[in-house]
Parts: sequence; C-alpha cells; structure tokens
Amino acid sequence: MTLICCPACRKTHLFDIDIPGKMTFKESLTLSPGEAPTVIDTPAGRLGIGICYDIRFPELAMLYAQRGVQMLVYPGAFNTVTGPLHWELLARARAVDNQCFVLTCSPARNPDASYQAWGYSTIIGPFAEVLATCKHEPGTVYAELDFAQVQERRTNLPLRQQKRHDLYELVDKTVQRGDRGL
Repeated sequence: MTLICCPACRKTHLFDIDIPGKMTFKESLTLSPGEAPTVIDTPAGRLGIGICYDIRFPELAMLYAQRGVQMLVYPGAFNTVTGPLHWELLARARAVDNQCFVLTCSPARNPDASYQAWGYSTIIGPFAEVLATCKHEPGTVYAELDFAQVQERRTNLPLRQQKRHDLYELVDKTVQRGDRGL
C-alpha cells in the first residue's frame, strides 16, 4: 500500500457572485484564497489540485501543465443550475487544452439538503474522452489511467511548443517569487 501525503490545499479563486433578485454567494466573507497552486508528486505521477470554482480558470490549469502535471483533480459542488451545463464541459476543456487527465469529484445529491449539488463525479482522459462517471447518487468512480497517454498526446500534438510566445505568454508569478507550490 502506498501512502500519499497531501499538503494543505486552498482554492485559488473564491466564488463571489451577486445576481440581483436571484442569488448572492460570497465565499470571501468566510474564506481567503490560497497563495500558490498545489502540485503533488506521487509514485503514480504529478497531480495538480484546484477546488470547485478553480475549474473555470483555464490559466490555472495551463500553469499546472507547464509544471508537468499529468492529472488535474477538482473536488467541487456545482449546483443543479450550472452543473448540467458546465461541470463536464469544463472538465473536458481542461483535459483537452492541457492534454492531461482530469478528475472531478462531487458530493452526492441529498434531497433533504438546502443546497443541491449536481453530483456527477467524472474521470476525463487527455483527449477529452469521458472514461468513467456516475450520476448524482452515492457511488464510486474508477478507471485505469495510463500516464503514458499524456506524453503521447503532448508529443503527437505539441501544443506547448507551438504556442506563439511572441504574441502571448503565461507567466507563473509564484515561481518568480520562489514559491513553487510543491
């Protein structure tokens, strides 16, 4: 058995919204954002962790890919309004854009709770293919992950080498200040 120790992880982006007459939700009233991305080296491969709302920010996922991450993990609790439209779409987008595996995990829906989570924990492959998923009931999602696929995708479609750095670039400010988030 392999024991993996996970460092403290804080979400990078706080979910603060105010839709007049409909919904107000401000995580910033009770939480503070993390100072650096969380990267974990494991015997299986290199993981990057984002929490819930972080999945909406492609630059964070790109930063992880730039650091050699092979799998992005996003625990989250999208609701039944945004979940059906965005949860799988965002996971597949992060996977194909960064040519890596994406794992999303969500609480099962509880009909008696005031907040209804969408559910649908899912495993996405590096070509944006859904490898495994469950619905909103309690369950376990599993799939065999071949990390060689990540390198194969990145070699066959060399997106990072073909970026136009003369026109744009992603700057990792945490590395510049000496914080690698490792």
